[in-house]
Amino acid sequence: MNSLERQLINAEITQRREEGCDVSEISVRVTAALNSDACDSEMTNLYDELMSLPVDDSFNYTEPSTLEAIRSQRPDALRRLDLLHDDEAFFDRIYGAWLGRVAGCALGKPVEGWDKVQIDKLLEEVDALPLDNFIPFKEGAVADIWRTSTRGNINYMDRDDDLDYTILGLLALERYGTGLSPRGMAAIWLENFPFEMTCTAENSAYRNFVMGKLPPVSATYRNPFREWIGAQIRADIFGYVAPGWPEKAAELAFYDASISHDKNGIYGEMFVAAMISAAFVYTSAESIIAAGLAEIPVESRLAEAIRNTLTWCKEEDDWLGVWRKINEYLGHYDSVHTINNAALVVMGVWYGEKDFQTGIVHT
Repeated sequence: MNSLERQLINAEITQRREEGCDVSEISVRVTAALNSDACDSEMTNLYDELMSLPVDDSFNYTEPSTLEAIRSQRPDALRRLDLLHDDEAFFDRIYGAWLGRVAGCALGKPVEGWDKVQIDKLLEEVDALPLDNFIPFKEGAVADIWRTSTRGNINYMDRDDDLDYTILGLLALERYGTGLSPRGMAAIWLENFPFEMTCTAENSAYRNFVMGKLPPVSATYRNPFREWIGAQIRADIFGYVAPGWPEKAAELAFYDASISHDKNGIYGEMFVAAMISAAFVYTSAESIIAAGLAEIPVESRLAEAIRNTLTWCKEEDDWLGVWRKINEYLGHYDSVHTINNAALVVMGVWYGEKDFQTGIVHT
């Protein structure tokens, strides 16, 4: 027996614990059921019970998942910024943002999933530490399929899911404009994106669409990855199309994120979209980050992590000190969780304020 619940339930225990639920008792029963090869119906019942657990009173965060409730928990801030309308400047910034997205994606592609120790070892072996360019190719160390994303071998940008979703978002906006909705976004996925190209939360959401479980249910039903980074990587296009209007960028990002994520998974995409929108007006890293923070719940785990990261950026001597702090305090999350990765994004924005290359090579 290999039911969906059996495959996902341990990941769901972790997710429910991180959401503030007491899973100590049910996790014992889940382990026993898995070890005894319990029938599928028992696993389904356990999964449903796990999903019904209340958030413990000791959990000191407020983390809603509807747009109205999210907005009610934001700090006071400007929702739309003064923006000089200049078509040439808009083109330059959007084109630059896209090229920057591509450059950062290509930079990390050869070592995706590696930890810092592994990356530093490779860079030492190819005499590229400290890194100040794309990663050199080394036979036997970097997979040959990523050769075209290494230094001296880049003639085009390899396909990557980070870029797939930017294009999907553009397709959705071309069809729906500001009338975009979660169900409209789901329809764009189904019409344009193969199931086998999805991972984790997106894979779960896509499966749910096909089963007739539409947003917002698609984000939570049998989807223990709903606070992972999948929505955050989809944010860029919504910042591009709402320059100087962080609230609108965050709203559009919500419609996208909520088809596959909830709570901090949603906030991550809203935060990044709002930052990109604000970057059309602001030039200081702190102002851009503050604009992103202004669009997410002030008492969420993500907002707390971002505030802490800002403090570390001001206190530490260099980016490496901040990186260590992020790993010390947020390292308990999965390596592709929204919260720890958003903290790294903040670190990159901070140290890349005056030099884009510095920002991406450190993150």
